[in-house]
Amino acid sequence: MAASGPPTSVVPFNDLSALHRQIRPELDAAYRDVLDGGQLILGPRLAQFEQAFARYCNVRECVGVANGLDALQLILEALGIGQGDDVLVPGCTFIATWLAVTRVGATPVPVDVHPLTYNMDPAKARAAVTPRTRAIIAVHLYGQPADMTALRSLADEYGLRLIEDAAQAHGARWAGRRVGGGGHAAAFSFYPGKNLGALGDGGAVTTNDPELAKSVRRLRNYGAQVKYQHERVGANSRLDELQAAFLDVKLPHLDRWNARRAEIAEQYSHALASLGLTLPWVAPEAEPVWHLYVVRHPERDRVRAALTSAGIETSVHYPRNPGDQVAYAHLPIDRTRLPVAGALPHELLSLPMSPVMTDDQVTLVIRALQAALR
Repeated sequence: MAASGPPTSVVPFNDLSALHRQIRPELDAAYRDVLDGGQLILGPRLAQFEQAFARYCNVRECVGVANGLDALQLILEALGIGQGDDVLVPGCTFIATWLAVTRVGATPVPVDVHPLTYNMDPAKARAAVTPRTRAIIAVHLYGQPADMTALRSLADEYGLRLIEDAAQAHGARWAGRRVGGGGHAAAFSFYPGKNLGALGDGGAVTTNDPELAKSVRRLRNYGAQVKYQHERVGANSRLDELQAAFLDVKLPHLDRWNARRAEIAEQYSHALASLGLTLPWVAPEAEPVWHLYVVRHPERDRVRAALTSAGIETSVHYPRNPGDQVAYAHLPIDRTRLPVAGALPHELLSLPMSPVMTDDQVTLVIRALQAALR
């Protein structure tokens, strides 16, 4: 007798195939345009997308790069941050935020996160500033914008660079302004599962500083502005024409997709309010884009198992903080200063979230949670 496998998913966590079916003719046309055009790297489709995304973010400059990690690293390199410098980072985030700092030779200094938003706590950031501190990386975790007002004020007070890690926050706003232009520069990821995702990997840097953009353009292309004339030790990190073309197709749909995510989040928040879960909290100045809808419960693993049995796919973002990874075992991290960030990996659960989720699927998730927490 064959062993039974896991239950068939009734509600996928993020159904990219269904999303792409909605716009398949446009994607096919973009593919044919790039194929017929013949230029596959640093061509007109990249330039067109860079201009469109800069307008969308209401910034002067956008530079397409290979992925979100490279976007962060190239910003740090362009700002001259490296050996001997400290960079404040959230204690709870995807490891790419920390890796970018390490890859330029600087030291990531973890700061505890706000107990309601899970973004960097500005008060804790202030307490972490030392003479070695050169920059702050504000992560807009789960599509919830960080407190850019307080962090920008702190950065200006101490002469620090403020960098946005907007990898999960395409289209989010803080105090009415889209993320991507609230600091000295911002890094975006176009990993396929993002709110604006490519059909492969990709990333971008946005900024209002033309000189910074010029430096990133040089660094992404082997350190050269002119072919075979290398002014810096650069990288090969270019958003290719095909992915730029796909992103250019998707960008006009982004606000509609984000609006649907907000509708799903509202349904979750209304129906789950009395179940003993800690639900996402939105600051008055924030307009999130709900890349993820993340709840918190002390018996997270039991709740997740019940949802899995009901055919509901979930995820955990993130099961281990960067500072607890083997890669950073050498850092002298004082975990007593990170009580909120330290508790989150054991309690957070990401529910299905996708702009193609139907109301019936949302109802199935809600009913499964109600049954698990009865």
